[in-house]
Amino acid sequence: MSDHDWLAILLTLRLAGLTTLILLVIATPLAWWMANTTWRGKPVIEALVALPLVLPPTVLGFYLLIAFAPSSPIAQFWLSLTGENLAFSFSALVIASVLYSLPFVVQPLQSGFQQVPKALLETAASLGAARLDRFISIVVPLCRSNFLVAITLGFAHTVGEFGVVLMIGGNIPGRTQVLSIALYDRVESLQYGAAHWLAGGLIAFSFIVLCWVYRLNRYRGLELGNSHLPKAQA
Repeated sequence: MSDHDWLAILLTLRLAGLTTLILLVIATPLAWWMANTTWRGKPVIEALVALPLVLPPTVLGFYLLIAFAPSSPIAQFWLSLTGENLAFSFSALVIASVLYSLPFVVQPLQSGFQQVPKALLETAASLGAARLDRFISIVVPLCRSNFLVAITLGFAHTVGEFGVVLMIGGNIPGRTQVLSIALYDRVESLQYGAAHWLAGGLIAFSFIVLCWVYRLNRYRGLELGNSHLPKAQA
C-alpha cells in the first residue's frame, strides 16, 4: 500500500474516534429523553433521528454541501470563527458523520434505558440521590453493554461511510480522503492489488465488529433488531 493509503487509514480512525466521542455526548441525553418522555411529538423526533437509516447518504451529503457552501450563513460563521472554509474540510466530515451515524448510537442506548427498572430509580430518589447520581450509579452500570454496542456501531459505521463523506469532503489525500474513498480511488485507477488490501481489511474489520456486537448481545440477553443493524448503504 502507498503512503496515501496509510494516510487514509489514519484519517479514517481519527474521524471515527472523534465522531464516536461527539455522538456519545449528544446521543446519551437524547436517548434518555426518548426512553422516558411521554410527549405526543416523540414519534416525530424518533423519525428524524432514524432518518439516516433509510435516507440515501448522497441526499444528506447534497444538502450538507449546500448548507456549507461559502456563501451560506453557516459557512460564513465558520470562516469568521476558524478562518477556514467548511466545505471539503475535515470538520465537514465530522459534522456529516455525526448526523449520519446518530441513529446507530441513539437506538442501542434508548433500548437499554427503556429496560432500566423504574423502581430502582425511584428508590434511589427517595434516599436522596440526585438525577445525575442516579444515572451514573444505576443506569450506566445496567446499560454498560448498550454503551459498548453503541460505541462499536457508531465507530464501525463511520469507518464504512462513503456517499456522504464523498459529497461533503471530496477526495483530497491527507485531508478528506478516508478509507472507503481511497478504495474507490484505487479501483478507478485499476490498482487492484492495493484495492484488495483495503477491501480485505474492511471485510475483516466488519466481521470482527459484528462478532463483538453479537457476543455482547448474547451476554446481556438483548435482541438487536433491524434498527440496530441496518443494511449498509453505498
